Amino acid sequence: MTRIPTGASLVLLLTALWGPALPAAQQAAPPAAVTLSPEEMERFLLRAEIVRMRSAQGGITNTQRATLSDGVLTHDAQIQSIDEAKPVFRPPAGPAEYNFTDSYRFNIAGYRLARLLDLDNVPMSVERVVNGKKAAVTWWIDDVMMDERTRTKKPVPSPDGERTAMQIHVMRVFDELIQNRDRNLGNLLWTADWKMWMIDHTRAFRTGDFLLNAKLLDRVERSLLQNMRALTYESVSKTAGSSLTKFEIQALLARRDTIVKHFETRIAERGEHTVLYTLRR
Repeated sequence: MTRIPTGASLVLLLTALWGPALPAAQQAAPPAAVTLSPEEMERFLLRAEIVRMRSAQGGITNTQRATLSDGVLTHDAQIQSIDEAKPVFRPPAGPAEYNFTDSYRFNIAGYRLARLLDLDNVPMSVERVVNGKKAAVTWWIDDVMMDERTRTKKPVPSPDGERTAMQIHVMRVFDELIQNRDRNLGNLLWTADWKMWMIDHTRAFRTGDFLLNAKLLDRVERSLLQNMRALTYESVSKTAGSSLTKFEIQALLARRDTIVKHFETRIAERGEHTVLYTLRR
């Protein structure tokens, strides 16, 4: 899938992406970091001109990598316009999935729900018409060090193994909440500061009310559990807007209830200190 965006502080390229290279002695100093508010980042994704598009490596849904510029700032984004539904989908491996949906709008829903839960590791994604089609335009993540496939294959030692494990527990809870059926190893990215980014949620937000693999739900971040408890139909509907249907929201809340009950049972059996933790950001 595609490499995408980071949070509110990013180093954006303020020079043109192409043009004659200058000799080293003539090259200007690197531009200073530019800090964007969420509102500024959203405005950029919605309004900046798309000056270049090319196929994104690794994607299977015609994912595009685009370069956007508003005349001052230049940055890349992922563009996905897929919006398909099938009564039955039979993947190359694994069981068939019924009422299958693969939609760009779930990238938008994933970002908005993450913010509602106070998670900052899902890149901003907005809806925008690109080449005559509605699409998710998602901020491209900077400073990507590796994906999860590389991290687990080598393996690459983390400077803080405990914090890395905590981030993986967050991913497991979030994926059960949205019933993500496509969390392959290429959809987890690690930046140079060892922050995990969860990307590409086009095959999430199913209407099933069951969990995919509750055995993986071993621990949960304190504030994430608290924020899940606080979710209501009204708060999710307001935040998600048109990115989720009524039935998708209802199924999400049903899964939330199951997840919360699961952890409450574990806490009662094992104690808070073995189940709850606070993630250092």
